[in-house]
Amino acid sequence: VQLQAYGGGLVQAGGSLRLSCVASGRTNNMGWFRQAPGKERDFVAGIAWDDSTKYSDSVKSRFAISRDNMKNAVYLQMNSLKPEDTAVYYCAADNSIIILTTPRMIDYWGQGTQVTVSS
Repeated sequence: VQLQAYGGGLVQAGGSLRLSCVASGRTNNMGWFRQAPGKERDFVAGIAWDDSTKYSDSVKSRFAISRDNMKNAVYLQMNSLKPEDTAVYYCAADNSIIILTTPRMIDYWGQGTQVTVSS
């Protein structure tokens, strides 16, 4: 499965961005991770085949993940962005029975899209 992510960019603090990711095939779970310079790749949000979701504490109530199974797509609506949200965001997908939050267990990765939030 190949993943193609779109939608990164530069935004001021408090602004919004929407990331999109399209997969070449269907998977059980899709989601987003992010990696800031000099830091490890961290889980952001995930959505399962039944539309159940999971969020990291740092983005809960600000970000919303959704998916379109007909299009094999996943979206991340990011609101109230903060400078600490600046990172490369990676689309992820896997066929686990649960939403995975550990990067080394993910089956498929997209190429990453830069999100920069200015203060």
